[in-house]
Amino acid sequence: MATHLEHVMGLPVSLDLRDEGDFTGAIADAFRWLREVDARFSPFRAGSEVCRYDRGETTELSADLDEVLGLCAYYEDLSGGAFSARLPGRGLDPCAVVKGWAVQRAADRLHAAGARRFCLNAGGDVVTAGEPEPGRPWRVGIRHPEQAEAVCAVVASRDGAVATSAAYERGAHVLDGRTGLPATGLLSVTVVAEDLTHADALATAAFALGTDGIDWAADQPGCGVLIVDAQRRVHRSPGLALA
Repeated sequence: MATHLEHVMGLPVSLDLRDEGDFTGAIADAFRWLREVDARFSPFRAGSEVCRYDRGETTELSADLDEVLGLCAYYEDLSGGAFSARLPGRGLDPCAVVKGWAVQRAADRLHAAGARRFCLNAGGDVVTAGEPEPGRPWRVGIRHPEQAEAVCAVVASRDGAVATSAAYERGAHVLDGRTGLPATGLLSVTVVAEDLTHADALATAAFALGTDGIDWAADQPGCGVLIVDAQRRVHRSPGLALA
């Protein structure tokens, strides 16, 4: 059993690992990977791979950047352009894909090292594996969009991911790629899926779509959604497992 907390990618990232045995090396490797991603893919670091590519200083993509850009293109197409890594007057910013992708990769590294019971939480976006105790799922709290100390729901999760997109932490940072303007119409979007890459990108895309994102997110296969709109109405998938 082990716990670890580190501030990386501008977020508090915590690990609660319940497996017996020594996973010190695996934990160090997972967090080393996250620090590497921050250095390579941040649009705010002039020397990052993303910034150098965006300035045309390199035309050879690493396999990781090629994958990230492919994911950005996929979710842009899926959302009809509401999700976009390129906005008018702005440089390349793949953060909406990179965060979930990187944390899922970190979880995959832990799993490859033999970890089977853990919860990896990156600023409220979560990957779970197994159960913390036999017969009990991980309980993932969804923050209330207007009350910082309250939760509006608790999701039960085993071997899955939970991601939330909202404006309460970073203000109106989610932009509608079709207009370049801050997204409106929703207060928060939570998506439950098999992996965090998909859950995080879908949550961001749905938030960017505004009220159109309610039905759009609910129609995505293999996902559960919990959405609070600007009128404080709650929209929940029938099959979403609440704890």
